Amino acid sequence: MTRIDARIDRAFSALSHRMHDHSAPGRAAASSESIASLLDKVNAAKLRYQPGAFR
Repeated sequence: MTRIDARIDRAFSALSHRMHDHSAPGRAAASSESIASLLDKVNAAKLRYQPGAFR
């Protein structure tokens, strides 16, 4: 794992924790996209920032 990957993973994890902490109790969060779809987007973003990646 590169340093950029680690930074993206930490930022994504921190954002996820903050979103979870701020959600209202007793209210289900509306999700228009599946977790798999969101993870695919994160992985695609990570690939774009790889050294030598096509832009």
